[in-house]
Amino acid sequence: MGLVLGIESSCDETAAALVAHDRTIVAQRIASQDEAHAPYGGVVPEIAARAHAERLAPMIEGVLTDAGVALADLDAIAATAGPGLIGGVMVGLVSAKALAMAANVPLLAINHLEGHALSPRLADPALGFPYLLLLVSGGHCQILRVEGVGEFRRLATTIDDALGEAYDKTAKILGLGFPGGPAVERLARAGDPVAVPLPRPLKSSAEPHFSFAGLKSAVLRAHKSGRYAAADIAASFQQAAIDCVIDRLDRALESGPSCPALVVAGGVAANAAVRAALEAFAARHGMAFSAPPPALCTDNAAMIAWAGQERLATGAEFAPLDMAARPRWPLDPHAEPVRGAGYKA
Repeated sequence: MGLVLGIESSCDETAAALVAHDRTIVAQRIASQDEAHAPYGGVVPEIAARAHAERLAPMIEGVLTDAGVALADLDAIAATAGPGLIGGVMVGLVSAKALAMAANVPLLAINHLEGHALSPRLADPALGFPYLLLLVSGGHCQILRVEGVGEFRRLATTIDDALGEAYDKTAKILGLGFPGGPAVERLARAGDPVAVPLPRPLKSSAEPHFSFAGLKSAVLRAHKSGRYAAADIAASFQQAAIDCVIDRLDRALESGPSCPALVVAGGVAANAAVRAALEAFAARHGMAFSAPPPALCTDNAAMIAWAGQERLATGAEFAPLDMAARPRWPLDPHAEPVRGAGYKA
């Protein structure tokens, strides 16, 4: 079957999965930490790391039991080695190292962002390279040209907040709880997307990058004014965010060679309104559109195992057992630095 065990622990989901080379997800388990972090309105790194340490070993054992296989039956163990909250990343990577050494199987150190970037290929066997990728999550907002496994050209990044972060902060402003993205999406369905005049930061700008900090601040002002219903604020925020994304994609198409397909990945890719707008954008530009199912959009171990399968297929080198966890790990290390927070990505 060519099995790879994937381990994911970069933020607040503890996950393990077995994926075969034919794209079959043989077994997977995911444990959310939403309840633990909800009182704080966001992820607390120390709480997250402790939860990973408590849950990961029995979760891996459970996945192996579900599949009826042993460690020795694996072709490799793939673990997120970064970027992410360093405590959680270390828990997953150290566990993978121990298992790889004990079972004498290879270790694959996976960039969490590459897991997202390749996840559409797990769900869509027809998706080939190259493709234009919109990577949107709580910590990252980038446009990349994906030319192959480990081959990324970054076209745009955020200079401040990521789109998922803006969703979460909007939810916090509106008192919707945590996690915020799905809550804003649900509330937006009941609102008027043109009721609240909100800015579209950097729209029509010559630079290709994103900015959502100003939009978040405008949401706060609208809420404090008391003039608008929460549903209208949520709907207007979502529409403004989508308008910004579409404008930035238009700019990206002008700055690089054409791609036959537009792909979206990351947690925000599960948002139905965002997906619909992107599908329409792709159709206007004569591009195919691909998005993983919602279960593969949020952090999960199946995408990490699949990235391991992709690396095995290319003959990539195995990771040494002294591989260090990385809190930051850009997909395109040669991309030009940009202003603001963009220097990190």
